[in-house]
Amino acid sequence: MSDAVVNGLAGAGGGIVAVLLTYPLQAVNTRQQTERTAKRGKVAEDEEGALAFAKAYPTKLQKGTLQEIWEVIKNDGWGGLYRGLLPSLVGTACSQGVYYYFYQIFRSEAEAQARRSKKPNGEDGSVGVLASLFVAALAGCANVLITNPIWVIVTRMQTQKRKKGPTSSTENDLTVQVDGGLPSSAVTNPNFSGSPTKSQLGARDTVKDLYKEAGLLGFWKGVLPTLIMVFLLGAVAKLGATVVTYPLSVVKSRLQAKQDGGGHASLQYAGTLDAITKMVRFEGLAGFYKGMSTKIVQSVVAAAVLFMIKEELVKVARTVVVINQPNCTRLTNSKLDS
Repeated sequence: MSDAVVNGLAGAGGGIVAVLLTYPLQAVNTRQQTERTAKRGKVAEDEEGALAFAKAYPTKLQKGTLQEIWEVIKNDGWGGLYRGLLPSLVGTACSQGVYYYFYQIFRSEAEAQARRSKKPNGEDGSVGVLASLFVAALAGCANVLITNPIWVIVTRMQTQKRKKGPTSSTENDLTVQVDGGLPSSAVTNPNFSGSPTKSQLGARDTVKDLYKEAGLLGFWKGVLPTLIMVFLLGAVAKLGATVVTYPLSVVKSRLQAKQDGGGHASLQYAGTLDAITKMVRFEGLAGFYKGMSTKIVQSVVAAAVLFMIKEELVKVARTVVVINQPNCTRLTNSKLDS
């Protein structure tokens, strides 16, 4: 078994364990990122877009992580914290597997190239910092382009919210507002014009809904800010990268979440630049950092678990290979002797 396959499988295993341990934080963070809130201050009466946005998403204080978790449990039950877990596990296994597989391939090629170009003046021919960053960026880009559709589906499922019907008061009459991350105040706002669906969308229905809305290209929504994040992640440490790239993560989540199908154009995003422009105009810079504290905790814990599990799995796999090699050698020699 090649090192690329071993590292890919180990990365997938470590990623699955990390997701299982931190998924509630990830789900809450996605909701925080996609929650729109008008920035504070008086809106000029002649700004039609700003007025429409402020009406749909009134200014309010952002909930903390524990408050948000309690809100999800209260409205959606414990299952709300784990909505989209299955596709997230599949996505994480694929993402980590693809990333570490391609990273090992590109890394091995870079090391081979460095050895071939080794100079007799004392240079050891090892892979430099820039080459290492480039290798990580290439592996990250391959991962993003291959697995982005899975994460669009996960984001859609994580941002589904329940809404009580106007004439119902029982739990059986609960309907769902698949609102692309609208805040709870917008969901219960009588001025909100979105029409709720009748049941929680599963992965298959989410795929159908997304394809109907945007075709095949819809599965690659948010790919541009994600690719930019990959390059920045390769240049700084994990904690610093979370802070530096977080605004792009928010933009990505906004683009991947289901858009408000009705209302003013200010409530919809046409693309990356349009999302950034409207967020700055209607929500201010604070809109780019919603839920960052949740993300920092989730990222650090997930990264620690991922690397710990991955390295242990790599060691186990290599030990198994070493143990089996003598048996394979003896078997081969016995066949030759016979």
